[in-house]
Parts: sequence; structure tokens; C-alpha cells
Amino acid sequence: MSQASTPMETRQGYATPSVRQFSVFLDNKVGKLLELVEAFDHAPGCQICSLTVHEASDHAVVRLLPNSSKVARNILKDRNLPFSETDLVVAELTHGHTLSSLCLYLLGAELNIYFAYPVMMRPNGSPTIALSVDDMTLAGQILRKKGFRLLGEADLPCPDVQR
Repeated sequence: MSQASTPMETRQGYATPSVRQFSVFLDNKVGKLLELVEAFDHAPGCQICSLTVHEASDHAVVRLLPNSSKVARNILKDRNLPFSETDLVVAELTHGHTLSSLCLYLLGAELNIYFAYPVMMRPNGSPTIALSVDDMTLAGQILRKKGFRLLGEADLPCPDVQR
């Protein structure tokens, strides 16, 4: 993209904070999810901050947000687990910054939310949601202008702080 076609805020250094999601493909067998979660339990410097499971008859897709994408990637590669990666917008929901207002602002910009799920590990104790949207930069710009706090990987709790 040339600088002339780049939005002004992007040219000035704006980057939407994001968190890397891993979609892990597991056989739909008893104990496979436990094995995956335990791999993160035993990994120093990495924990799962959010998780959702989409099940089918022969496989499951586990979407997870770790607090360290580098460590998570190594965990999955070491176990030869097939996975894909994508970045998500993570927003805190606080007084005046509700889920309905977030949806309204994104709708006003004609942005699609492909999927969303709550974040378990919240740095400030506020309800927090991870969102897959069709334009992260625009979504980030809109939500920031409306006063939402957006989180990046560095904002997620670290295991050493928790224990």
C-alpha cells in the first residue's frame, strides 16, 4: 500500500493493538483438550488467557489467546499440532463502554464481527472481549475514538505476576 493511499492515522504511526489467536485442530477424542491445556500449564512464561472450542464429529477447533504468541507457537510446533494464526482486537467493557455500544459503533462503520468470545485473564478486572473483525485498523481507530481501551499481547497477565 502506498503512503498516499494509507489512512492519515496509519501514516502517523497508528497501529491497532492486537492479540494473536491460535486456532488449533485436534482430533475429537477424549483427553485431547486436556493435553493441550496442560502443555500450556507446564510452559514457563505462557498461559492461555482465553479459549473457545468448536466441535465437529471428527475434529475440534480450539481457538486460544495466549499471553505469549512466541511461546505458544513453539508449544504447538513441538507437539506437531496443526494450527493457524490470526490477530484479534481485544477491548475492555467498562461503564459507558458496553458490548452493545461497541457493536453499534462497528455497525455504524459497516464493519463485520466474524466471531467474538470473552477473555478469562483480564489485567484490570473489567469484562474483556476478543473480536475478529474484517478491518482491524478501522475498528481500532473507531473504538479508541469512542474511548474503549484496547489491549495488546503485552497487556495480558503474565504467569509470574499471577503466581
